[in-house]
Amino acid sequence: MQTEVFSEFPLLSTANPQTLEWLLNVAIEHEYPVGRAVLMEDAWGNAVYFMVSGWVKVRRTCGDDAVTLAILGRGDFFGEMAILDESPRSTDVIALSSVKLLSISRERFIQILFKDPQLHHRMLQLMVRRLRQINQRLQIRSSPPAVKLAHTLVSLGESYGHESGKGKEIFNIPFKDLADVTEIGVEETTKIMEKLHQKGWITIDNANNIIYIINFKQLMNLAGKV
Repeated sequence: MQTEVFSEFPLLSTANPQTLEWLLNVAIEHEYPVGRAVLMEDAWGNAVYFMVSGWVKVRRTCGDDAVTLAILGRGDFFGEMAILDESPRSTDVIALSSVKLLSISRERFIQILFKDPQLHHRMLQLMVRRLRQINQRLQIRSSPPAVKLAHTLVSLGESYGHESGKGKEIFNIPFKDLADVTEIGVEETTKIMEKLHQKGWITIDNANNIIYIINFKQLMNLAGKV
């Protein structure tokens, strides 16, 4: 594996070449099939994980119920909170698709944070960005369901979307998970997605598990992000 693989990760965009080479030497590759638990709640944090390909959901279990809190795709990372505060993980991470990951042990990741101030600073920036995204979700909590769902789709498109001839591609996320993240009902999610399809703003390719966001600008307008 070449160090170029790390160019996909915003967290590592400012890291120096020596840091990237060192990370490559200590990283461990993992592959998980659809539905497999990548991390389990209450397990002690011993590594940080980088998404090479695929999609996962971050969920919290409440008794027999499980609620999806976030969807993560290629280029993102997770597991950093548990290694920084040395506590058990507070959420599960489940593969929504086939997933390839790189993991770096807690000891080695913290060691490199001290060696590379740019990486340390970049990590703080991205953690602050996640807090801002949570604040945005709180601000639109009382908005109509269609606005909230549009906000979710736009955020996924901006973070992980891939441009294609048919529009911006994202994974065909199960409606239950979309509903959880958006904090609306599954029936509402189904109706809104059908309406967006009828308007020609999105197309769902069930055979290939892809949602094509065709009219991204209109979706942004609906989400109030322009």
